[in-house]
Amino acid sequence: MPNKSALPVTATQLMTPKLSWRKTSRRLHLYLGLSVGVLLTIISLSGSVLVYYPQIDSLLNPINDTTTNTKIPDWDKAYSKLRKNFPSKLGPWRLENTGVNSIVPARYYNPIETKEHGFAPLMVWLSSDNDEVIRKDYWGEYLVTWIYNLHFSLLTGATGTLVVGYIGIATLLLIISGFFAWFPKPGQWIKSLKFKRRSSKIGLLYDWHKLIGLALCIPLLVLTATGVMLAIPKQTDPVLIALVSNINSPSKTQMQANKQSNIPLSKAILIAQKALPSARLAWIETPSNLNAIYRFRFQTDNDPSYRFPHSYIEVNASTGELESLFNIDKQSTASQIKNWLHPLHDGSIGGNILKVIWVLSGLGSTTLFFIGLYRWLVRTNIK
Repeated sequence: MPNKSALPVTATQLMTPKLSWRKTSRRLHLYLGLSVGVLLTIISLSGSVLVYYPQIDSLLNPINDTTTNTKIPDWDKAYSKLRKNFPSKLGPWRLENTGVNSIVPARYYNPIETKEHGFAPLMVWLSSDNDEVIRKDYWGEYLVTWIYNLHFSLLTGATGTLVVGYIGIATLLLIISGFFAWFPKPGQWIKSLKFKRRSSKIGLLYDWHKLIGLALCIPLLVLTATGVMLAIPKQTDPVLIALVSNINSPSKTQMQANKQSNIPLSKAILIAQKALPSARLAWIETPSNLNAIYRFRFQTDNDPSYRFPHSYIEVNASTGELESLFNIDKQSTASQIKNWLHPLHDGSIGGNILKVIWVLSGLGSTTLFFIGLYRWLVRTNIK
């Protein structure tokens, strides 16, 4: 047997540099950052704004509601007002329950006025006594919804949402590669977390990039992973199913409308509340000219999502019979994981503390990109 150490070294071996996993991680981190950095910055900054989008919208579009209703909304009156003011809108209305003595927001999906704009429902706000339409707009035509479309689809519809999802996957690799690029050698952990005395701007920028990245590593991972799963569920759900369990989905009953008048909305609500007596009513979907079904969305005690919970009840609008009940608390583990995605991604589950962390994470992501870009420009003498 010949001695391997004595074997001649080929020209190819001499020309091929050996890259350590740390150097490979640094190159991957650099190339990914330069590739997706601009779009990621747009997504990050818009996401920071959207953490407080209801409050921002209220400031930008103040509503003068002079009514003094101190009771729960009169849903029959609210529904009647919508039908009276918008007689051509024969499809289902969605009304949000925002609480006692509150303005009632309502949505009408797929209005003919915006049929060429993709997702652009008619948005209506009723006074707290449900007797007056005090605001009307279309999704995407006022600032916070325009920012939402920018964040979720880069203003390019379904194709943009796919792009956002795959940018998210690249961002996960960007974060992980950045962590391994920094990962210190044994015995150098404390040293690696300190600012070093630097004589050059390059070194100082590296320290800032390193420490900001480490401080925001976990928040950015959570935001990115949840964002990917929200943007491209068709691609990520199979992974969740393979790793955890099947995903249960609520039924969407279709019941042909007839000439028989529908039961009042208030009666349908009582029927639904008896089915989930301890849950909070969050959304109401009314029947349409094609489907005689009331569909309600409830928040159970264990549901983390306040605005968009995942328990559903359907009531036959003609007969008052309970058609279906979907209690998220009794569904599979994977279904409950998906239920956590939205409140975790928008920070609503953690109150103002988590929201502030999320805002800082978006701003920090932007800072990381500009520091990394500037440092790369200086190093390559392009500046």
